[in-house]
Amino acid sequence: GADSGNPLLRTLPVDPGNSAQTGIWECQPGGWTVIDRPDTEVCYILSGRATLTDDESGQQVEISTGSFVVLPVGWTGRWDVTETVRKVYVIY
Repeated sequence: GADSGNPLLRTLPVDPGNSAQTGIWECQPGGWTVIDRPDTEVCYILSGRATLTDDESGQQVEISTGSFVVLPVGWTGRWDVTETVRKVYVIY
C-alpha cells in the first residue's frame, strides 16, 4: 500500500504460538498511510529513521535508533521511512 518509494519489507515472526504478534520488522525507504489501526502496536527502533505523522493532530515525530513507539487502536496517520528501519514489535 505504499504511495511513495518502493519500500521492501522483511519480517521475522517470533513465538508464533503467542496470541500477540511479535517479531523483527525491517523496511526500506518509502511511505504509506495507515487508516484506523485495528490493533495496538508497541515497537522499539533498532536502527534507521522515519517520520510518523498523526492525522488527528497533524503532529510529526521523527523516530530513530532508540525510539519507543506506541500506535493505539484507531490510530490514523502516515509512515515515511527515510533510512531503512529495523524494529522489534509487539502487536496485540
